[in-house]
Order: sequence, then structure tokens, then C-alpha cells
Amino acid sequence: MRIALLTEGGYPYARGEGGAWCDRLVRGLAHHDFDVYALSRSPRTEAGGRVDPPPPVQRVRAERLWGEPPAPVRGGGRAERKARRAAFRWHFGDLAAALAGAPDSADRRRPVQVRDRADRFAAGLYGLAELAAEHGGLPELIRSEDALTALEAACRAPGVRPLLGDIGVTELLAVAALLEHQLRPLSLPWYGPGELGSADLCHAVSGGPATLPGLLAKRFCGTPLIVTEYTVRVREALLAHRAAGLTPAVRVLLGDYHRLLAGESYRQAALVTPGSTHVRRWQERCGAPADRIRTVHPGIDAGRFARAGEEAEAEARRPAAHTDPTVAWVGRADPAKDLVALLHAFHAIQAEEPQARLRIFHAPVTDERCAGYLGHCRSLAAQLFPDEAAHPHAVGESPVTFEEIGSPGAPEPADAYAAGDVVLLSSSAEGFPLNLVEAMFCGRPTVSTDVGAVREVIGGTGLIVPPRNPRALADAALELLRGPERATRLGAAARERALALFTVTTCVHAFRDAYLSVVARHPVPREPLHDATGAPRPFVAPAEALTPCR
Repeated sequence: MRIALLTEGGYPYARGEGGAWCDRLVRGLAHHDFDVYALSRSPRTEAGGRVDPPPPVQRVRAERLWGEPPAPVRGGGRAERKARRAAFRWHFGDLAAALAGAPDSADRRRPVQVRDRADRFAAGLYGLAELAAEHGGLPELIRSEDALTALEAACRAPGVRPLLGDIGVTELLAVAALLEHQLRPLSLPWYGPGELGSADLCHAVSGGPATLPGLLAKRFCGTPLIVTEYTVRVREALLAHRAAGLTPAVRVLLGDYHRLLAGESYRQAALVTPGSTHVRRWQERCGAPADRIRTVHPGIDAGRFARAGEEAEAEARRPAAHTDPTVAWVGRADPAKDLVALLHAFHAIQAEEPQARLRIFHAPVTDERCAGYLGHCRSLAAQLFPDEAAHPHAVGESPVTFEEIGSPGAPEPADAYAAGDVVLLSSSAEGFPLNLVEAMFCGRPTVSTDVGAVREVIGGTGLIVPPRNPRALADAALELLRGPERATRLGAAARERALALFTVTTCVHAFRDAYLSVVARHPVPREPLHDATGAPRPFVAPAEALTPCR
């Protein structure tokens, strides 16, 4: 079977968990052939270079969603250029009207319906794709005056939201520029018989722009599509627009674009595989059919944490109270991780357990935002826990330490988790909590905030408290520090749950079954199934079977 992996800002560029997940999937299904179609999200995506693909990857095709648009098309006669502009105004007008929520011109008095917007969005999207395939020059047209005119007409049409009625020229230019980047996959040369048309199925390993090539492959070639999301891409896009300081009108138009694109990808996909029930609820809200959703948890390499888990099992045979109770936090220094609440919670813990220590293990800082937040947390820790010495001849030592993963104190993530008697997750927002799963693999008792998929992941093997509540976080941690028997039982149960649900083997087997199921139900019609007389042609669409060799 030939599988086309569609990625955006991930494999083969990403060296984090996103890239590692795809690499484990490809290696686990080595009896299939893979082609990787990667979209580069920003210069930072390419700065780290690419990982070496394993043998099952036959080829890697990469294009950029950033930088200057491709060179404009200069060709064809005046009549052809006029026809191309007229077709663009028609299709882009449908797309713009769907984004703005403008009612159909056939009956402006009828209130716009959700399905009407979805149909107009799909008509505009596929019309632009056909225009790009036939004439090219789509990026140039999206940045043209015709696009601005269509956007302005859609925003000022009767029945749209009052917020869009006052949109200015600068905002329209920003929307057009951002849409041009988002719609670049429509102009890529990936949809011929030697490209995505030769694949048995397309697997978009994230939502957003990665689904666009899959939608066009299904439209032009009949290739079935699988959409996998471990985070809610619509939500991520909305948060990114707010963080970028875009005006409300621009955020409304771009937010609706991402919602409508997600809804279209869910409707056209043969199978949608969310990584958690949390993501599944968002997908159903965006229009994903419930009968085509199958939850597949991400597979994490449990071998990296086997030693820590075995040591936790040995400790379980001799539980004892801790003379120097240690609380650990492991993760990336990001404002969403709410280290401020963690520090305030530990301040309450130390008030009742003066010997307690907090060890914060953070990943290497790679951007200014995380570096600034980490510096702020260090300053707060210095204020809450001054280095006061016991007597004039002693050296003061803070009970809170900040250590980078890879330092002598924690050469590996497993060492960081093993350093704590209790592991805390203090996030105010979370998708799929990978750090929590890793702590479970290490057999550590955990206290987590109830955000994202935390409740689904932890089950009944850890304590859960409301987010942004340092007092509740401190009370739950104190319960486990003062009850080693209970903490040991929870840690052992957490490890068993992680080994049963979140291993690479479980994930790979789930996708192997998903691939075979989709291809069996949606064969690619590369040849006519009937001859000229209407008689069926046998063996045109061969049956799929799992074979022990490639």
C-alpha cells in the first residue's frame, strides 16, 4: 500500500514529539510505502534541518507557506487573462461571502444557514483549485485588487455582522495576504497521476493547511483521506491570531476560514482520528460525523522510561514517609504551563512541610517568549523563597531549583520524573498532556489541573484539581506526600494504564487497521470498473490483505 503523509510544520522538520510520532508510525508500518508531502510553516521550521527518513519513505516533497509568493504567471492572450480574472472573481467571491457570512444574492432576506456557508466555502475553494490547475497564478490573483473588492463587498453585504461593516483597507490587505499564505497548497503540482494520484490513501497528520492537499487529491483523483489531530488546530489558530495582535475584524474572517476548512476536511475524510475525547468534542462541534470518528491515542516510546518505572516498582515494595519530600515539575517554560500558580502552590506546601523541595526541570529554551517567562518565574521564586541562612556562618539555599533537562541533575527526562516523590502538572491550558503520560510511564504519583485531555489520560490513577487554584494544588500534593502508601498505589496504577493505552505498539496497530479499513471501503478508481458494454471488469480494484513482506 502506498500512503501519502501530509504534514505542516512537522515531520520531517520537527525534532520534537510531532516528528517523532510520524517517524515511529512509518517504522512500525515498514511493509507499506510512504511519500511525505511537507508544508514548511515558517523559517524557524527549516532552521533545524530535516531528520533522515527511514527506508519505508520513498520520497519527500516540501513546499513553503511563508516568504514571497511564486513568480506571477505571464502568458496567454488578453481574452484568456480576462477569462481567468472573471473566473477568479466568481470563485473568490463565493469564498469571501462564506467567510463573512453574507446571504446568497438569490434571496438576501433569507438568514444565512451554516450549511449554506459550508457549501459556498467548498464551491469557492474547489473552484480556485481548478483555476490554479488550469491557469496558475493564484497567489498573484489573491493579492490583486479583485480580491480586495470581493472581500469588501462580502463584508459590507446586508446581513453580515456589524463588526465587518466597518472593516478598513489595511485590514482587507492583511486578510488577503494571510489567505494567500494559507491557500498556497491549491497551486502546488502535487495532484497528478504520478503524485498524490498514485497513493492509495492520504493521511493528514494534522489539521489546517495539511488537509488541503488531501482534499484536492480526493477531489481530482478520488484518493481517500484520513485526518489525525492530537491538538485542536482551530483553537490554536484562534489563539495565534490573538497573540499576533490582529484586529477583531481580521480575526473573525480568518477564524471562520479555519472553522470552515476544518468542517470541510471532516466531511470529506473517510476517517477522522482524534487523539483524545477532548479533541473529538471540538471536531464534532465543527461538523465531523460521529460515525467516522475513531479515537487513537498517540504512541509514546515507553522504553525511555522503563528503568524509572522498574525502580518505582521496587520502591512500591517498601513505601516509607519522605524525610525530604520533593515535588517535581517537568515541561517547557511556557505561560500556558502556569508556573506562577505552581510557585504559589509550593509556597503553601512549604508552610506545612518546611523540608519540602521543588525541582523545576524545563526543556532547553529556544525562543525569547519562553526565556522571558522563565526569567519572570525565577524572579518570583527569589521573592517567595529568599536564600536565608540558618546562622551567620551558613550559606543560604533556596528550596526551589530551576534545572535544564540534559544537565547533570537530569541527563534524561526519566531522571527528572524520578527525582520527584510527586509530579505536578499546573497548566492552565493543555491539549494532550505528553508530560503527564511520561510521568505515568515512570510510575510517579501525579497531581494535575483539569484542562484539555488530562482527565481522560489520568483516569482514576492520579489526583485532579481545578486550574489556576494554587491552594487546591497544594492540598492535593500534601495528601500524597503525607500518604506514601496511597501515592505508591496511584503510581503503580498509572504505569499500568500508560502501558495499556499509550504505547507505540497500540498506536501503530490502530493505524494499521485504519489504513486497511479505509482502502477496503474506498478503493482509488484508477481504471474504469466497467467496460464499454457496462459489464463489470474483475480484478480492477484488488482486495487488500496484510502480507509479511513489502
